[in-house]
Amino acid sequence: MKKGKSFALAVCAIAIIAFYITSCAKKAEILSEEKISGNIVVLHHRTDSEAKFEEYRKAFNNKYPDVNVEFEAITDFAGTVRTRMSTKEYGDVLMVVTSPPTPEDLEKFYEPIGSKDEMLKKYNFLESATQYVYGEKVYAYPINANAGGLLYNKQIFQKAGITKFPTSSDEFYAMLEQIKEKTDAAPIFMNYPSKWTLVQWEGGILPYSGDPDWKNKMIHMDSPFSKGMPHYEMYKVMYEVVKRGLCEKDLLTSDWERSKIEFAEGKIAVMNIGSWAIGQFRQVATDAGYDPDAVVGYMPYPVNHNGKVYAEPSLDYGIGVNKYSKNKNAAKAFAQWFADESGYAKDNQAIPALKGGSFPSVLDSFDELGVIYQMQNAAVEGEEGLFDLIDNEAEIGMWQDPQKVRIVDAAMGTTKESFDDIMNDWNARWAKARKTLNVK
Repeated sequence: MKKGKSFALAVCAIAIIAFYITSCAKKAEILSEEKISGNIVVLHHRTDSEAKFEEYRKAFNNKYPDVNVEFEAITDFAGTVRTRMSTKEYGDVLMVVTSPPTPEDLEKFYEPIGSKDEMLKKYNFLESATQYVYGEKVYAYPINANAGGLLYNKQIFQKAGITKFPTSSDEFYAMLEQIKEKTDAAPIFMNYPSKWTLVQWEGGILPYSGDPDWKNKMIHMDSPFSKGMPHYEMYKVMYEVVKRGLCEKDLLTSDWERSKIEFAEGKIAVMNIGSWAIGQFRQVATDAGYDPDAVVGYMPYPVNHNGKVYAEPSLDYGIGVNKYSKNKNAAKAFAQWFADESGYAKDNQAIPALKGGSFPSVLDSFDELGVIYQMQNAAVEGEEGLFDLIDNEAEIGMWQDPQKVRIVDAAMGTTKESFDDIMNDWNARWAKARKTLNVK
């Protein structure tokens, strides 16, 4: 009897202790959430979405009422942030700018937010994300991915009699000629003055290579920009559409924000832009009184490999924390909330990085065409970050604008270079960089 009572008392004691510990843990969780407070500055690139970001602020404050969030929208986002990174004053939270800084330098500017293995359980597309992953550390929360391709105006295509998408450069030129002959729209809009818009062409490298290992192979090549190679063929299209007069007539005075309105009005047929822009163009069309479903379309790059057409889902800006932030708890809370709970990907018709999300319906045409979604393979072990090192040493800048501007300038005739002159120069720079870095 005594043994039974002792056992019962022991069980009760354990239950009480367990209840106490659980209660304390729950209180601690609530308390820790309540304790997150202070002022943070969030830098972002969405100068067109002030009202939407105000909605995000209110939603965040429903969960974290003691955090005061100040947004700073920047037009030339990457360039401005890189300049400010020479100081410690580049916000508390920001859309993570990279290349530069190169992957191995991420830790000098950003707070690590988790391990790669841990983050892969929750987010898609991190497998080959070199822009904000280095080694086993991740320096930004992924928000959404984009599929590279071409934005097109459905109504202009219908007016011009375009019934199928081109799958080669020659077919693409013919399509643009047809649009030029049968409509008053600019066949393709380059948006040259914005410059960053020219960088969007780099998003076509996997569709043009058809090889998820192409960038890994480039590391060991001296002449990866020769005729027939992916970059040559892709940027030759950029050169030719300008050279042939298939773009806007006045290349020097176009404007990014204005181009969205002109697209909705039927003055622009095609733009080379990541699928991240779809939501913006749909919203502008709606605001202008047009049905976005009848105006905004998205098509794959005009290239195929033995009949196969590829598209690469690649991560857009991730959101991270300034290493020098004086309020890292609040900064991390906002960054994670924005990635997981804001609904930003859905609001922008983008592919969500958070597992469990679905592709936006505007990309249904890719499925109808049998487009194969393929990601770049991760760097070979021991070669992490090497591609970016060579690129920076060569001063080509795959994801920077100067060399793209150079191509358009040559096509306009403002310089005496030919396209092949530029590609030969890229090869020479690349080979020299490999030699300098002792890459075999």
